[in-house]
Amino acid sequence: MNKILLIFRHELLHTLRRVGFIILTLAVPVLALLGIGIFRIVSGITAPPAEVTKIGYVDEPGIFSQFNTQGNLEFVNFNTIEAATQALIDKDVTEYFVIPQDFVETGMVSFYSTQRQLIPPEGTISAVQKFITSNLLSGKVSPSVITRVESSINAISITLTSTGEVAPQQGGFANFILPAIFGVLLAFSLMFSSIYVLQSLSEEKENRLMEILLSSVSTRQLLTGKVLGLGAAGLLQVIFWAITLPLLMNLASSSIGGFLSSIQVPLSFWILGIVYFILGYTIFAVLSAGIAAVTSNLQEASGLSAIYSIFNFAPFWFFSVLMLFPTSPAWVVLTIFPLTAPVLTMLRLGVTGVPVWQMAVNIILLILSILVGLWMDSKLLRAYMLMYGKRPGIGQIIRSLRST
Repeated sequence: MNKILLIFRHELLHTLRRVGFIILTLAVPVLALLGIGIFRIVSGITAPPAEVTKIGYVDEPGIFSQFNTQGNLEFVNFNTIEAATQALIDKDVTEYFVIPQDFVETGMVSFYSTQRQLIPPEGTISAVQKFITSNLLSGKVSPSVITRVESSINAISITLTSTGEVAPQQGGFANFILPAIFGVLLAFSLMFSSIYVLQSLSEEKENRLMEILLSSVSTRQLLTGKVLGLGAAGLLQVIFWAITLPLLMNLASSSIGGFLSSIQVPLSFWILGIVYFILGYTIFAVLSAGIAAVTSNLQEASGLSAIYSIFNFAPFWFFSVLMLFPTSPAWVVLTIFPLTAPVLTMLRLGVTGVPVWQMAVNIILLILSILVGLWMDSKLLRAYMLMYGKRPGIGQIIRSLRST
């Protein structure tokens, strides 16, 4: 136990002193502060007034004569299509549209332009829609009703418990932001922490320091001390980010408009975040240790580590699909799969939540995978950590794992 503590202490202090580790730890809040500052500067700059664009129209029903200004678009009325066409040729208007006599029944509007286009721009269609709606409802309903008809609804989703009460943890975009940010930070932290394990073991193997270490400690003691020490450094990094995150979100809320202030972070979220970091880091560290044991140098080990590192960021690749089909069975499988479980679980907490049984299963599988991985690593370290120059084949690795 004393030897494990010595290795743990050495790896922790050595990692905390790394320039790259310090820069990475401070870079996240510093870059966030820079982003908030740039947003404030840009939003404080007064944009130049948009140029008014004139669009002609022919009103065959004779009921569209008001609300001719919509944003930076000005609608100019022409009595005939010929007059509108001549104005288009003379470039007095950029285009024109015709509201037919039977518009109320058909809803058809024809646009005329000198440039070929599949459909008119979305902004133009939206402005024309507001222009027509305002004229149709004018004098029939109040201006506030017209405004409401033209505006999109403000939808919020309220989650109820099985007893019909408002659930303490709600969904919505604001409450999704924190799990998404934490998921990104978790993915990067897991990646860099496992890289430190890979670098430490590979460098000690290359410079023959491993021979000295294994003459004093067992492979299990060496592996345990390194994994715990580097994991503790990564956990301190995540805790530092977690402490600065609420402060940064408060600053961002004052700049963006205050909706971030509605985010409530339950204690269970932080507990789950720490649990999944520890389990996620450990399983990636175990994989890194196994790769370092069977490779001859750091460059070769880094190339092989990219294979399993892909799973760390895989949940972000399919994120849009997750938003569209949050209850798909595929997400259940990926939530349970050990290499994607930590990050995907944190992401799903902000979309639809994760059933307790799925979290229980993936935690059990993560623990079992870690135990099996540690057993395999111990054998591989004992068999190949002192072998130089040539990487063993798959068959040779399997025979080593079978041997006692």
